[in-house]
Amino acid sequence: MLMHKVTTLNQFIVERQAEIPGATGEFSRLLHHVGIAAKKVHREVNKAGLVDILGRVGTINVQGENQQKLDLFADTIFMDELRASGECCGVATEENQDIVVFDEGLCRDGKYIVCMDPLDGSSNIDANVSVGTIFSIYRRRSEVGSPPVVEDFLQAGTEQLAAGYVIYGSSTMLVYTSGRGVNGFTLDISIGEFCLSHPDVQTPPNGRIYSINEGNYVNFPVGVKKYIKYCQEIDAAGGRPYTSRYIGSLVADYHRNMLHGGIFLYPETNAHPVGKLRLIYECNPMAFIAEQSGGVAIDGERRVLELAPESLHQRVPFYIGSREMVMKLTEFLRFFNNI
Repeated sequence: MLMHKVTTLNQFIVERQAEIPGATGEFSRLLHHVGIAAKKVHREVNKAGLVDILGRVGTINVQGENQQKLDLFADTIFMDELRASGECCGVATEENQDIVVFDEGLCRDGKYIVCMDPLDGSSNIDANVSVGTIFSIYRRRSEVGSPPVVEDFLQAGTEQLAAGYVIYGSSTMLVYTSGRGVNGFTLDISIGEFCLSHPDVQTPPNGRIYSINEGNYVNFPVGVKKYIKYCQEIDAAGGRPYTSRYIGSLVADYHRNMLHGGIFLYPETNAHPVGKLRLIYECNPMAFIAEQSGGVAIDGERRVLELAPESLHQRVPFYIGSREMVMKLTEFLRFFNNI
């Protein structure tokens, strides 16, 4: 019987290390620890219904959102692993108002900082719906050996060295890019390793899925409303309507659209006039992945990766997905914004 070669995440990272300008084994070790943290969160997510880890802890995070127990668990696990790597000097996450500085041991000389959403879509966990982790890695700008500062984290998305997400669903996958394409790794629980399952992922240039919370339709910008109607109307050739699919987890919605073709929309609304998704640790990493797989990510007017962050928890409108679908949306936004 022919045996197929299995490439693990760690093997792949080491083999591709040369893709990162100036990268050494330090960068590889950092990604290795991200993988370890993902395995630990996978374990807890998959047994969440059996232990007292579901539900809210009764506190509100910096975003004004109820913190779920798994939110805090994932935040702690990733913090511990990033600290253990010795290569990360600081982290910015959804769960913390300010940056978290690692100033002990080897971390003091760490060259990298990490921005992340430890558990995206965690409100879905009680219903056994897919959730995820989003992360991005930058090279620090402040002097190595000194504590990192906020300015280290306020870098444009174009400066990312790597970005990725983990989706905890029917199977657990880690998808990441270091600027040379996108690759996906599925966790093989029989050997406890992430194995390359989706090499060189390419987003179809077009698709038939749009993902948006239509319950907020009345509060959407006119251009977004018109685009939704465009998706729903039969054209002269009998084509369209598109399919509406919305999970309520950015990672899960985007992952499906990346593989099958589609667009994810999270516009500004009356309640969130500047948008709701966070630029640094949600939109930038997903935009990096989108562009590396042939997709597009915009805030309605501009390329997301070129936006200059002004604060850790800055929010922006977000549109991401297949190139032709995002370009069509852009036509609607530009036309109706000028009326």
